[in-house]
Amino acid sequence: MKTIAVTAATPVELSALVKAFGAQRNPESLPWDIFVAQDSSSRIIFTISGIGTANASAAAALAAHLFAPQLMITTGCAGAYPGCGLNIGDIALATAEIFADAGVAIPEGWRTLEHIGIPLLEQNGNRYFNEIALSRQANRAALHLADSLGTALFPGKFLTVATCSGTTARGVELKNRFDGLCENMEGAAVALVAARYGIECLEIRGISNQVENRDISCWDVGLASAKAQLFLEQFIRNY
Repeated sequence: MKTIAVTAATPVELSALVKAFGAQRNPESLPWDIFVAQDSSSRIIFTISGIGTANASAAAALAAHLFAPQLMITTGCAGAYPGCGLNIGDIALATAEIFADAGVAIPEGWRTLEHIGIPLLEQNGNRYFNEIALSRQANRAALHLADSLGTALFPGKFLTVATCSGTTARGVELKNRFDGLCENMEGAAVALVAARYGIECLEIRGISNQVENRDISCWDVGLASAKAQLFLEQFIRNY
């Protein structure tokens, strides 16, 4: 029986999936909100982590340790960078996750962790600095499913930030620095935990807003969350 672990930062980004699979709260998982569902072929673990990389790392590590999943999925909302071609309600697929804030500021400008020379993780001959590639196998499966459903799925690099970009200028800067598609606050942390445990990792996010001069009246978190979860429900049932 395969085990799939799904994480998201907030209840709204996961509640539809919990309901769709009839998942029940795991009382042994406190202080985390973890829900477990099971059918004839798979066990699905849903974890609400809280926002930010500290929460996401801890929750993902707990899920990995307790349940030993073969696939870890992280989901939720994301802000699309200027000029990337994404609209609110679109669904994005991470080919890689990038710790966009981790590095060093020197007189010549900002530099990545490679400038420091210390990786976030060194394992099996691989050195992980800012960028972590996600599962090619799971991404291929997601793209194949999207094609069969007639659903547009937009692949690209996701950036994880500690400080959300609230200006158009900052969005342009980060997009150009990393060739990024969109940003979030947790994905790279989950990807790093998955890499450490040797677990395949997939990230699907709905676009809730454009990265521009901040105006939350233009956002649609509900739509973004619903679209991402609807696709992931089909993905999990078919994986």
